[in-house]
Amino acid sequence: MTVLYPTSPAEVQEAIRAHSRVRARGGGSKPALSTPTEDQTVLEMRGLSGVKEYDPGEYVLVARAGTPLAEVERLLAQHGQYLPFDPPLVEQGATLGGTVAAGLSGPMRQRYGGVRDFILGVQFVDGTGQLVRAGGKVVKNAAGFDLPKLMVGSLGRLGLLTELAFKVFPYPKATATLRVAFPKLEAALEALYRLAGSSIELYALDLEPPATLALRLGGLPEALPARLERLTAFMGRAGDLLQGEAEARYWRDLNRLELGAGYLVKVAPSARQIPALEQALGSVPRRYMSAGNLLYLAWNDELAQLDTLLRSQNLSGLVLRGHTARPQIGIDLEQVFGQRVAAALDPQGRFSPTPPQ
Repeated sequence: MTVLYPTSPAEVQEAIRAHSRVRARGGGSKPALSTPTEDQTVLEMRGLSGVKEYDPGEYVLVARAGTPLAEVERLLAQHGQYLPFDPPLVEQGATLGGTVAAGLSGPMRQRYGGVRDFILGVQFVDGTGQLVRAGGKVVKNAAGFDLPKLMVGSLGRLGLLTELAFKVFPYPKATATLRVAFPKLEAALEALYRLAGSSIELYALDLEPPATLALRLGGLPEALPARLERLTAFMGRAGDLLQGEAEARYWRDLNRLELGAGYLVKVAPSARQIPALEQALGSVPRRYMSAGNLLYLAWNDELAQLDTLLRSQNLSGLVLRGHTARPQIGIDLEQVFGQRVAAALDPQGRFSPTPPQ
């Protein structure tokens, strides 16, 4: 297996033109997506690292794709800002490019949205070795085909990312978390549905199976007590309050996604699918985020069984950790449109997970 270490977009271009099958690898935090097959040349992208532009007053950050998220978060925190899609696996070395290619978000996406809502521009190398730039560095940028959003969750099928631009937000001055336990799942879900449709602004709205809601508030410190009181009244029951370092550590630990042994899988259900999923998953370690629209689970059995389970629920899954040649399981979301875009940007199938026929 050949491993290359490009340090510039030009070297990525050269590598792609010189090799018929390539796979990018960043921080290695999602090995199911970055482990190469025998015929693939590996491009270690960590050499394309570093923040290129960051003006806190403009709320825009431009960085190379191999930049570790931890470096980005440290820089933003110095100015009281953050990436609102709350990327996971930061402590495991995840990079900006890998996070976008996998389309990963964390609990705090509940407040403002996922990766697609914050990516402004991309630079990438397509399957012919051409350097492509799409989008820009301003929030209002409606010109042209929205390739940046198309790159989110593309798994490197459309091109190898070399640079990305994001809009960033101010981090709340203070946060607090209320964990509310319910006697049954039905009662917890009823509260989750009501909260999701209410005017209460939550930074996180998670379900910890079997029946506990984790609710994170953020804002001005002087306003939090009254908001917590209103939230408790809305719920109609008391909860355990987390604040300060204990609260920050709770969410930081969760974003490591160390749910259990075996495969780590991301699923995107709707909240209304949770009852059937809960019945099917049994004791599988798992966590529902973003009002039940994002599920991470640890699967410690044959992956084919989870594939069948997800198909029966009309769901797809993305394997992030654990060895598999096919990380996309469940129902097939491959669309004709997606195939045509991939064929246009990678006509020789250099980035395809399977060799061209």
